[in-house]
Amino acid sequence: MVYIACFKKIFGSSSLRRGLSESEIAKKLGVTKSAVSQYLNGKRAFIRIRGINNEVKKAAENIALGKCPTMEIQKLCILVRKKGLLCKIHKRYDKSVRKDCNICTKLLNIAK
Repeated sequence: MVYIACFKKIFGSSSLRRGLSESEIAKKLGVTKSAVSQYLNGKRAFIRIRGINNEVKKAAENIALGKCPTMEIQKLCILVRKKGLLCKIHKRYDKSVRKDCNICTKLLNIAK
């Protein structure tokens, strides 16, 4: 999903500032070094998600400390859904979505 790529991009840049190499970042994220390079250079994950930067930075710290990347990314995905950010992203980039669309809300309620 698109927002997972955004998390990986933010994690990559945060980790690079902490002194991790692109190879180390790639290993932690389970992607290639080339993918990390593309995240960092803006060739992937060009969508920005506002409203969760602190949470993404904390997840990046947790991953850098050895916590499970999949678990951290899943926590962020849940947060994006709960805050309704997924709907905002969807509506911003897909003009065919009706303004009264509530599919994400319904899915989130089903998942509880």
